[in-house]
This record gives sequence, C-alpha cells and structure tokens, in this order.
Amino acid sequence: MSAGAAGRYMFEEWRAAPVGSGSADWQRVRVPGKPEALAGEQRVQYRTEFDDPRDPDDDVATLVLRGCYARTAVELTGEVVGHGPDAGPIERDAYFDPIRIPFRPHEETGVLVTCEEPADRFGGLHDTDAVPAAERVPGIWWGADLETHPLPYVDRVRVRPEVTGENARLHVRTTVVTGGSFDGRVTYSIRPEGDLKARGMMERGRVEAEVAGKTTIEHTIDLREPARWWPAGYGDQHRYAIRVKLGDSERSVTAGICEIERDGGDLVVNGQRVPIRGVNLTTADPADVRRAREVNATVARAHAQVLPPAVYEACDEAGLVVWQDLPLTGPGAFDEDRATTLGNAVVDAYGRFPSFGLLGVHDDPTDTFADSLGDGFLDSLRLRWRAWRTDYDSRPAERVAEGIDTDRPVVPVVGEPGTGAAAAALYPGWAYGDAGDVDALLARYPADVVAEFGAGAYGSEPVDEASGFDADRHAARVAGASESSDGDADASRATVEASQTYQAAVLQTVAEHLRLEGRGAIAYSLRDTDAAGTGVYGVEGTPKAGRDALAAAFSPIQAFLPDPSPGDNDLVVRNDGPNDLSVSVTWRAGEESGTVEATVGATDRWAGGPVSLPADADAVTLTLAVGDAEVENRYGL
Repeated sequence: MSAGAAGRYMFEEWRAAPVGSGSADWQRVRVPGKPEALAGEQRVQYRTEFDDPRDPDDDVATLVLRGCYARTAVELTGEVVGHGPDAGPIERDAYFDPIRIPFRPHEETGVLVTCEEPADRFGGLHDTDAVPAAERVPGIWWGADLETHPLPYVDRVRVRPEVTGENARLHVRTTVVTGGSFDGRVTYSIRPEGDLKARGMMERGRVEAEVAGKTTIEHTIDLREPARWWPAGYGDQHRYAIRVKLGDSERSVTAGICEIERDGGDLVVNGQRVPIRGVNLTTADPADVRRAREVNATVARAHAQVLPPAVYEACDEAGLVVWQDLPLTGPGAFDEDRATTLGNAVVDAYGRFPSFGLLGVHDDPTDTFADSLGDGFLDSLRLRWRAWRTDYDSRPAERVAEGIDTDRPVVPVVGEPGTGAAAAALYPGWAYGDAGDVDALLARYPADVVAEFGAGAYGSEPVDEASGFDADRHAARVAGASESSDGDADASRATVEASQTYQAAVLQTVAEHLRLEGRGAIAYSLRDTDAAGTGVYGVEGTPKAGRDALAAAFSPIQAFLPDPSPGDNDLVVRNDGPNDLSVSVTWRAGEESGTVEATVGATDRWAGGPVSLPADADAVTLTLAVGDAEVENRYGL
C-alpha cells in the first residue's frame, strides 16, 4: 500500500488465484490490472492485508474499489459502519459503480474480493471474443484505494444537470457517513472552471441521520444563464466545479451544462447541428480520446462497454461527445428489468459529464452475416435472403429505452440489415459486397446513422489469428493475405501494406458516401485489441493507413468526388462547421489541373463543377483552401 493524497492510500500489491484453488496457486498481481496468467478463468479471488492506516484524528477508513468486473463480493476484517462486525460479503454487479465500504480497521485488516464473469447477458464487449482472453479476466480493473476520515464525512457526491430554457439546475445527491445520530449543515460551493469569467456561488443545506452508516440528502441549485459545454469546433468546453463540505470534510466533482438531441444523422447540441462523425471504442484508455480527435471524430461510441470516468473526463476536456452503450451485445433474450436498472444506473453515474450524449441499449442482436458472402449479383441475392429471414424482436430493447430516465437520446438497437435497427451496422466491402454498395444497402434498409462500418487489417506484421479479427474475410479481400511470408521481411511488409491499403479504401469510400448523404457515420473501430483488427490504430496505438484515410473523410470541411472517373465529375464540398465558409478547391490529375471557388453554408454542402479528369490519369488530388488552412483528399482512378 502506497500513500497518495492526504488520507488516501493506493493498493497495488495483491495476490490472486482462481476460486477453489489451493494455497500454492496464489500469485502476486498489481491492481488495477488484469493478470494475464489467469486468462480464461471465470471466477478469481484477490486478497491483501494492511496495517491500520488511521491517524489519531481519524475514526474510520473507506475501502474504494473501482471497475470490479463483473459480479463482485467483498469481505474484510473490521467493523463496517452501520452494519457492525462480520457484516458478511458486500455484493455488487455493476462494475462502473464504485464500491465504497466505510469500516473500522483492525490492527491488521484483510480484504478478500471475489470477481466472476457475468452469468447473465450483461458482460458486454468483455463477454465476447472481440477482446483477448487476458483482457476479460474478472478483476479490479480501474483502481483500489483506502481513504481515512474522521466522522462524519462526505462519502460521495453525484450531480444531475437539468436544462430549463436559458437556465439550468444542478440536482446534487450527497452521501454522508455518520457514527450515529447527527444533525448538521452542509455547504455547496459552485465555481466555473478554466478561463470562464463568471462568479461562483454558495448555498447551504441540512443533513440529518438517526443511526450510524450512510445517509443520502438531495439539494437543487439554480444556475442563471450558465455557460454551456460545446463539442470541439462549436464552442468552449465550459464546466463547473461543485464542492460539498461538511465540517472539515469535503468532496468535489465537475459537471457541465449541455442540451443534446438527435435529428437524423446529426446531433443538435444546445440548438446547434453537429454532424455525427465517430469511432467505436473497444478499449477504455483516456489516451484514445486524443486519437479519436486525430481522425476528426465528433462522437466516440463506447461499444457495448461502460467507460471509466477518466475517459469521460478526457472527453469533456477534448469536446468529444460520448455514445454510451449498455454492456449488452449479441443474440439472445435478456432481462428487461435488469437492462432498465443498468441504464438508469449508468445515467446516475455519468449524467454529470456534459460529454454524455447518447445511450445505446442492445448492440448487434443478430449475427446473420457471420459467414462472409463476398460480392457479385448472386451474393446480393443471398444477402437479401438472409436479411429477410432475420428473426429479431426489437420491442424489449424499445421498452428498456422508454424506461430509462434521461434527457439524452436513447438508441434501442444497433443492428445489421433485417433487424429494423435504430442505427445500422453495415460492412460492405468486408462481410459482403463492395464498399460502394453502402448507398444501395441504405436504400433497402434505411438508417440515419451507421454506427458500425469498416474492414480488418494487420497491425505491424501478418498474423494467422487475433481477437476481433476475421482472418477468413481478410484473406478473401486482400490478395496474398493467406500466404505465409516464411520470415521474409520484405514480403511481410508488402502484405501488411496491402492489408492496410484495402482497409483504408473501404473506410474512405463508406465514410464519404455517408457524409455526402448526410448520414451519421461511426467507424468500427478506433484501436485494435490484438495484433490485427478493425482499428485504424494498432494495439499499441501505432497508426495504420486507415487513420489518415478516415481523418481525411471526416475532415469538418472537405471536398469530395462522389464517383471519381475520367471525364466530367461533380464536385461536392461538405462543411460541418457552425459558420459559412468561402473556399477554393484545386484539383490535379496527371498534367491537368483546375480551381473551383465556392461558398458553403454552415452544416451544409455545396455541389458544382465539373472537374474534368483526363483518361490517362491514375489519381486525382483535391486541395481545399479556406483562409490559411488546406485540406487534401485523394482518389485513385
């Protein structure tokens, strides 16, 4: 155990073993973490011991466990406040909700934490083979701390913003731990964060407790004409710090004021249209927020997993809207009440973050296209046949969506053709057809938002298999992908280049078609979880060729050729920003070139031309200039 801030200690050294194993199987592990040696285990126990950390002025300690996946039971030696000694296991089955246990330690206290795989449908992404087995080990994934306090103290603060016209309210729910009967006052302080030039304010409330343990009080704070949080490129990321103080004990959280709705393929944020350009996160690393911004995303979809608060904090700072899924994916019936409870728990835990933009209920409810169809007319008929035969009832997910108490948009289902999903999962150029078939697919199976599209590619070297990577599909799409390089470095590099080039082409084609049609577009995925995958970054964060292709297709202001070919071509300029722009587009193809001037309205498109491409050109480059900035787009012919 190491010391952190005053009165706070971090547990790092633990021992772990599969449940039911012998004493010789216990091994040293670090928390937070996922012990790779225990990959494949369904139930894992973690234990540690520590001396009483309290100072003379401290009455109790609080054990804080964050990200305990999935069903968790905690036993410790000591007297749990409000429960007495030997209170028995304390259980939790929502890994995103921290476990906080106030207790009076013994001279030496032991902690035993048992984590096990979910027995229901709510393991989400980590209950699939989309991530390696080592990433699915039940455990304490986000952190373990020990706090010390005198009684009474502020244990937890949760804030739920509510927009009321030009004004707003902050609904503050505070949990206080007392040693017995108590009657006192708490102070609420609100101040703007960052460079916002606005005055803070202070209010007081009352807390009453009849017995020892946790007491929760509620208080509402009115904000007049608050500064709002905006996505990057549309305004500043204003937030407020809320501090709750009881005597010498205090706790602070940040919150933001933001109104978000969905209208077709766009979000409407504080009344401003914000087109959906996004990526699916199959990792939970705050560093990926920067990577998402590098590809010009406005939205990051937490794919069938709940993100740790640190990722939300990074999204708040970066101005990136989060599409938060429930941890529910794949075919099969699920408990609607359980899903509704989890949905409301997610809103309760993350509603203070202004970047919390949408909530998804059920991801990929069918796997009709698990086997590749290929392309061509015959396979298009097979696709229609499979989609027609899809058997899926969306009503349970829709009922869950109706039962979640949130002012954010809720998407009941993200699914493949034939599911009638609120948002589509389409993989032309990968699971079926060609990338350019996306328009025909959406004409037959309409959706305003495509929440998944893309193709797989190798990372730094060819591999036979990897989690989240369909090697058979890849071999069918990329020439030479199924051939061994036998240690030939040049052959390996050529194979990787061909693999990443194909992925980049699919991403460019689909993303551009979706933007030209004004549909929301969310690529699958941002970063690989293994040595190959659908990410535009490799597992270690190294960019693939698809990173630049997606960044160009997602550029907020960009010039496109809808169907590039020799001869006369239409030119389209898409402006996703909040201001009208005057631009010039210069095209170059072989020895020919030209320039087109245009004025494009805010969140609008301009179409004109022609751009006359010579028959002997093998590529065309478009360079869009706006002010001193330039954006490039390139097509092979």
